Amino acid sequence: MAIETAPANASRAAAPPASATLASRRRWALVLSYAFLILFCVFFLAPPVYMLITSLKTSQEIASQSGSPWLVTSPTLANYIGLLTSPTFLTFFKNSFAVSLIVVAVTMVVSTLAAFAIARMRFLGSAALATGVFLTYLVPDTLLFIPMFKIFNFLHELTGIEFINHWWVLCIIYPTLTVPFCTWVLIGYFSSIPKELDEAAIVDGASYLQILTKVFLPVALPGLIAATIFAFTVSWAQFLYPLAFTTTTDQLVLSVGIVTSLIKGDVFNWGQIMAGALLGAAPPLIIYAFLMDYYIAGLTAGATKG
Repeated sequence: MAIETAPANASRAAAPPASATLASRRRWALVLSYAFLILFCVFFLAPPVYMLITSLKTSQEIASQSGSPWLVTSPTLANYIGLLTSPTFLTFFKNSFAVSLIVVAVTMVVSTLAAFAIARMRFLGSAALATGVFLTYLVPDTLLFIPMFKIFNFLHELTGIEFINHWWVLCIIYPTLTVPFCTWVLIGYFSSIPKELDEAAIVDGASYLQILTKVFLPVALPGLIAATIFAFTVSWAQFLYPLAFTTTTDQLVLSVGIVTSLIKGDVFNWGQIMAGALLGAAPPLIIYAFLMDYYIAGLTAGATKG
């Protein structure tokens, strides 16, 4: 009997402990995670780093193409100073901020009311309406701007009001892009709020408007911030619609103004183009840096129950 059990005991003693195997697997998983993270950072951070390096070069250094493109021989802030002291560039900034703030305000009012109605005020077809709201966001912008352009031309002929080539027309167009997605995000967040809260408010005699303003909005702050960030990013970085609907310099927003004013024929002012692109990317970057936790919490709300 002892002879038969000896090989089994020997193999059991030779086998590595389970804790050592688990630790080895975790170590390799950590190594692979860091390897892919480094690859991801290099791939996605290389363009902005190259833009920063190019923006610190003079036009002569960029045109000469001597040396490594990733090195700066004589760094200068002339490109940034030239843009920040240019009335034209400041006009682009002013128009972009005006459009973004108005669009965010309109989007949040419409999306909050619509999401609250669909999530809490149950009515016939509310589920189908919620799905339809999100499906409208999936239609590509490139398929919509031509019909939208024809609609505004028809309104111009009907009313005599000139809609094209005015920055405020973007405040009418952009909510068609931001309201559907923001409504969908807020529906998911409002649905995750326990129904006991609004039922208790109804028992206390609160109206639906009071439930929304005094119960839902304070609790749903991460979702509101996520929707606000999305609306601001879309309205700030949109390129196709302002390119089609605005033409003169005093009506352009930043995303289009950089391209149209700093590219003249076949002459590309690369230093100022890169500096302008980095300055244009600064406001959304700052917002994401300080509110990233709220943004993630708002997008992931409703993913789990309980």
